[in-house]
Amino acid sequence: MFDDEANRTRSVLTAKRRRSTRVGLVAGGLAAYWPQFPDLLPQLKESTAYVVERFQEMDVEVLDAGFVSNAQDAAAAAEQLRRADLDLIVIFLTTYLTSSMVLPIAQRTQTPVLLIDLQPTEAMEHANFDTGMWLAYCGQCPVPEVGNVFRRASIPFRSVTGHLKDEKAWSRIASWINAAHVRASLRHARHGLMGHLYPGMLDVSTDLTTVSTTFGSHVEVLEFDDLRVRVDQVTDAEIVARKELARSIFTLDDSVNDEDFSWGAKVSVGLDRLVEDFELDTLAYYHRGLDGEQHERLGAGMILGASLLTARGIPAAGEYELRTSIAQLASEALGAGGSFTEIQALNFRDGVVEMGHDGPAHLAVSSANPLLRGLGIYHGKRGWGVSVEFDVMHGPVTTFGIGQERDGSYVFVASEGEVKSGPLLAIGNTTSRVDFGIDPGEWVDNWSQTGIGHHWALSVGHRAQDFKAAADLLGLPFRQV
Repeated sequence: MFDDEANRTRSVLTAKRRRSTRVGLVAGGLAAYWPQFPDLLPQLKESTAYVVERFQEMDVEVLDAGFVSNAQDAAAAAEQLRRADLDLIVIFLTTYLTSSMVLPIAQRTQTPVLLIDLQPTEAMEHANFDTGMWLAYCGQCPVPEVGNVFRRASIPFRSVTGHLKDEKAWSRIASWINAAHVRASLRHARHGLMGHLYPGMLDVSTDLTTVSTTFGSHVEVLEFDDLRVRVDQVTDAEIVARKELARSIFTLDDSVNDEDFSWGAKVSVGLDRLVEDFELDTLAYYHRGLDGEQHERLGAGMILGASLLTARGIPAAGEYELRTSIAQLASEALGAGGSFTEIQALNFRDGVVEMGHDGPAHLAVSSANPLLRGLGIYHGKRGWGVSVEFDVMHGPVTTFGIGQERDGSYVFVASEGEVKSGPLLAIGNTTSRVDFGIDPGEWVDNWSQTGIGHHWALSVGHRAQDFKAAADLLGLPFRQV
């Protein structure tokens, strides 16, 4: 998560409220053991209570389907879980059970399943254990059985093995919970796509149907006129209030022209209304424009408002980059930010890749107060106005993007590095110096072979494992550089 300094934007901006991530939890063991070993079931239920408590401490809505002891119990639990619209189901194998008690849950719910088998302690006290006490440590026994049956049923198999107080195991479980956050965000997202493709950017072009068929998301195709009518309705008082908000977040450079600042503030208020009216979770946009006409001015005036939206957890990306705005939302779901990024230059002397972008930025990942800079020209784009400039907070980061393959399918791509201090351009762009631990040129070559486009999200922290788990839950390949 962000540190306290970076969270300053959250204190003045209201984050978007979304549907909670929903996790189903069911525990089980073999009914034949209960009359044989009367002390066993109470012990297993005590372990289950601890597991439930740990999950309830996570940032998820937990549906506890109880303890199952036979195939009939499992079928009833499956029906309860099926109705709940879950993002992940966790099955706690407390001791040996048959695969017939697990398969119906995966088949009937059609929800990704994670098996966990956490024995009571690190090891048995062999000299003092009888058969009943051993069986509490036997949750690993059915894991290969279930793995075999899942493979034969064409169901993806996932498991975490450890002991109840094993924080390494709980860290692995947390990655799956983080993946469930991503799946939940994308499954219910409404992505705004406004304007048209930046001419010639063939990698950016995305088949909109595959967004819905892959993630379950909806793409709302918007016109710049949808923004224009809302900007026209903004009052002078609202402009003044938005400028005050901006002053509380940004440092204003002397280059900022008040007329351009007011226009950016007006467009920002209009953007908020657009997002609210269409219930958007992300926004990707681009409009070329001509000779200062109205739509050109709208496109040029979006950087302030789009950055404020991103800081609220509604990622915005320029240049019509729908896949990157989706990647930013996935990063946001992990609490890792996700700022619109591309390669800017390489510094072979310092061994870093300089990356960032003009346009919208994720203010909550800034290393210091972000700067508003006035620009008389936007490179490669028409128009002029205020732009955002900052360096991502120093320390571990992950680049994360979504590539689209020859057959139209998607691939998640990530690389972990470290943001280092050093000289940066002062041209109204976000810029960061990222050290990936190898020659910068080699990193670019390796990164470019993955199928990534030329934009991605720059996320805080080393999160490749979380993105890998998310790809697994979504049925997508994952590539790491």
